[in-house]
Amino acid sequence: MSRHLIRTLDTWEPNYRLGDGCAIKHGFAFKGESMTTDALGNAPIVVNIVNFQYTGGFRFSETKIQRYLGAYPSEYELQPGDVLLVMTCQTPQGEILGVPGRIPADGRVYLHNQRMGLVVIKDSSKLDLSFLYYLFVSRDFNQHLFKTSTGTKILHTAPSRIEDFRFARPPLQTQQQIANILSAYDNLIENNTRRIKILEQMAQMLYREWFVNFRFPGHEKVKMVESAMGLIPEGWTPSSVGQLCSEVRRGVNPADVPADTPYIGLEHMPRKSIALSEWGEAGQVQSTKLRFFRGEILFGKIRPYFHKVGVASVDGVCSSDAIVIVPTKAELFPVVLLCVSSDDFVLQATQTSQGTKMPRANWDVLCKYPVALPPKTLLDRFGATIVPMVELINNLALRNRCLQTTRDLLLPKLVSGEIEIPDVETVLEGATV
Repeated sequence: MSRHLIRTLDTWEPNYRLGDGCAIKHGFAFKGESMTTDALGNAPIVVNIVNFQYTGGFRFSETKIQRYLGAYPSEYELQPGDVLLVMTCQTPQGEILGVPGRIPADGRVYLHNQRMGLVVIKDSSKLDLSFLYYLFVSRDFNQHLFKTSTGTKILHTAPSRIEDFRFARPPLQTQQQIANILSAYDNLIENNTRRIKILEQMAQMLYREWFVNFRFPGHEKVKMVESAMGLIPEGWTPSSVGQLCSEVRRGVNPADVPADTPYIGLEHMPRKSIALSEWGEAGQVQSTKLRFFRGEILFGKIRPYFHKVGVASVDGVCSSDAIVIVPTKAELFPVVLLCVSSDDFVLQATQTSQGTKMPRANWDVLCKYPVALPPKTLLDRFGATIVPMVELINNLALRNRCLQTTRDLLLPKLVSGEIEIPDVETVLEGATV
């Protein structure tokens, strides 16, 4: 295995000023009255601070989409691969200040908003944009912006302060090697994420065919009969969510469990995905939480339209704003999971939620949601298909967590020159084991 020594005094340029090789460009002040939150429209997307997240690869995240219906200068239309930096942060610790995001190549038009800094390379022989992307994630860069920021409750930085950041600049080829290694991890994470999405879509499609449209194997030979639910296949039993599972409330004080116990808050739960790979620690929270166990279902009841439903891949504690759902029998797990994570069920939770600013789903109402249960042979056949898919989803999600951890450990050491660069192929081989 060939190895290349990263850092020698004669190849790395010490105390290099970022602004000597690139510039940070201000965005445009788009008018609020021309904004729309219609995520399904075709108007250009205005990139906002809320579209960036610190975890999960530091990639552009569709936490909230705003589209622009007005006129704008064409120079503020972004290109795929462009790197933007957050220049305003509302958290006192400044965690997201300076965090980068890349514009995806997905065919949509993105606009460069104010308070976002566009990174423009001035000297391509000195700096590689992909390397800078990872440099901007480093703790040294974050601390520089935090120390030079202004404001108290809301922190602000400026292009001049960003450009004043100094670091040891590797040769261009070494920058590209570093970026390739870290990108390899991010690409593996994205590939696993795509596989998770496909598996989830397949499972939901199968559930809808069998349990909503009643097009299960052999349905042609089964007649439809009247029931309390309306027409259902002969041999199927009218039931409800509350008969198949129950809400379990195991209150626990975080101080009574080990501090490193996984804690899942609603902020850790992704939208429209049952894969739960993000969590904090119980030692970071104080109020009473709910205990859950691996394989149980968590349903976010605050603002249920966010569609936060997932399967726990570890034992831990969760926010009391989540409903812990446990099937009455193990063989009912696939049906319960796909029912409560379906669009129809979430819509019912949304329409029957209580409250205005912070609507909450009502389990006493949701437990009455109708479900038709098939004969045991069909139920077992459905489970034999779905359970392995759910297990693979959980495995891929946990693999992503490991990849993210490894990448985050490597990143500061690579960009500072503390370790040697192995071949990208070797890194990929180790990461996929």
